[in-house]
Amino acid sequence: MGYIQEARENHVKKKVEEALRSKMKQKALKECDHYASRYAECAYGRTLSVVWKCRSQAKELNSCLHQYTNDTVLEEMKRDYALQQDGKS
Repeated sequence: MGYIQEARENHVKKKVEEALRSKMKQKALKECDHYASRYAECAYGRTLSVVWKCRSQAKELNSCLHQYTNDTVLEEMKRDYALQQDGKS
């Protein structure tokens, strides 16, 4: 399989990719809700001190979010979308 053909198969329209990214972010926020709540509780009423007082909660939240929002997950979503579109054809 040539490079151009492979690129066409993995290509999705920009709007579709944006929608998939949005869906990916929504899922991540839902899955990491517990960590987001802990961070929000820590940050409540703080201004600058949130940076050092809530560092561990922020790291936990970012670590959780990264599990659900990375290039591998996005590529898998694109592949699933392409398979669904091929199935409709």
